[in-house]
Amino acid sequence: MNLFKAIVSVSALTTLSRVAGLAREVVTAKVFGAGAVNDAFEIAFQLPNMMRRLFAEGAFAQAFVPLIAEYKGQRGEAATHQLINRVATLQLVALLAVTLLGILAAPWLIPLFASGFDKTAGKTQLATELLRIMFPYLLFISLTALAGGVMNIWKKFGIPAFTPVLLNAAMIGASLWAAPHFAQPIHALAWGVVVGGVLQLALQLWPLYKLGMFPRLDFHFRDEGVRRMLKTMAPAILGVSVAQVSLLINTNYSSFFGDGAVSWLKKADRLMELPTALLGVAIGTVILPALGALRNEKNSKGYGELLDYGMRFALLATLPAMAVMVVLAVPMIATIFERGAFTAHDALQTGPAVAAYAVGIVALVWIKILAPAFYAQQDTATPVKIAVRVLVITQLFNLFFVWVVFDRYAPTLKHAALALSTSLGAVLNAWWLYRGLRARGLYVPQARWRPFAWQLVAATAFTTVAILIARPDDGWWVAKASGTLDTRWAAGIPLLGAIADAVSSHWTEFRRIGTLASLFALGGAAYLGVLYGFGFRLRDVKR
Repeated sequence: MNLFKAIVSVSALTTLSRVAGLAREVVTAKVFGAGAVNDAFEIAFQLPNMMRRLFAEGAFAQAFVPLIAEYKGQRGEAATHQLINRVATLQLVALLAVTLLGILAAPWLIPLFASGFDKTAGKTQLATELLRIMFPYLLFISLTALAGGVMNIWKKFGIPAFTPVLLNAAMIGASLWAAPHFAQPIHALAWGVVVGGVLQLALQLWPLYKLGMFPRLDFHFRDEGVRRMLKTMAPAILGVSVAQVSLLINTNYSSFFGDGAVSWLKKADRLMELPTALLGVAIGTVILPALGALRNEKNSKGYGELLDYGMRFALLATLPAMAVMVVLAVPMIATIFERGAFTAHDALQTGPAVAAYAVGIVALVWIKILAPAFYAQQDTATPVKIAVRVLVITQLFNLFFVWVVFDRYAPTLKHAALALSTSLGAVLNAWWLYRGLRARGLYVPQARWRPFAWQLVAATAFTTVAILIARPDDGWWVAKASGTLDTRWAAGIPLLGAIADAVSSHWTEFRRIGTLASLFALGGAAYLGVLYGFGFRLRDVKR
């Protein structure tokens, strides 16, 4: 397998899904804004998404993918298909039970996870209604993840990477065309989530059938492989639960910071998904099956080299992304979201959260590389121990930043303090994973790491300075960029007049987009130019 080609391919499709997700956020921000109604939706959508970390991409995938890779390599496709049947049946039974329980327990879950909603009349009730609509999404997305995991083992990365586009398309359609027909328009968005889940699963079924791995009901849960998977999942579930507990604490914090705080934090998080998806998800998707195969071959040298390649490749792209997102946080938010119900105030509140999240970009992507190195060894316990430590320290960061630093110096930006704590926790997580791999001898840095890193730091610093000099201040992006285009020159010319009027009506957006694009181009040219001067070439990242 050409690793560079596979990563680029998955990265492109994953980025497409994240761009579609960003388009979804633009549409929903314009239609629903960032107030109490959108806060209720974000909390309700978060709960089934958290559960999918257990039953889909998180604990389940960490245990399922390496085991299926082992069966395929050592026992053949017939035994692999049998195991898939039994795991899928068990997953289906568990998901049906959890989904039913979630729908019934919704009136108690929302007050538990968003205690501050009681300050606004009707907010808790609305979130409860939305949660009951959306909880079945967990069933469809988890089965989709199982199908995607199987296809990734067969190196069919394209369709699993593309399927999230369907969810985003369904939510965009619900916001634009279905919402006006609902008494409570946000209910349409919740139904769009459910439809998107169904579409994602439906897209996976035919490719899975063509592989000859379409699951059939098989209730033999005492199977050796099923027991091994459950045994491996147990610590992984704890690890995922620790991460979700941290997320829930942050969400509960933000629910007390007034209407809009939850939405500002979520919008910042969604923007952060672009760079993390571009590499983190792509590399993680490709590298886990590859590491599993190298472990089965007992190729420790190749194992370490693969990790080293992934870390270098990620650092090359994420270091400048971190810098750019810190210095262009408000410009990006204003350009992407500030229209319709999403105001200039919302942009100024969301920007600092983006900058705070950006501090952890490199660490978040490295975690997607380093953690699979443990999972491929069928060791889920070590990442769990690290996650527990990170949870405790992150909450200590929260106490310090929210109630000491931000409460004194920036009381209206306490939601950004939560983002900063999360980023610093991610840095510690990545560091401890790295140290654990070094201690076990699973990873040894390859030659010329230090000069490579210093070249990237120098190029990033130069890029940051260039953008800071060239960018307008935040006030320009949320206020001074507004205005109209003088269209008198086109008077009396029907076609030109119509075009000029159309451009004039969107002049603010065009000015922002053009300026932001120019700053991105400047940053890209500065970064690549400095690296080229250091002797860096594209062939250096091919493997």
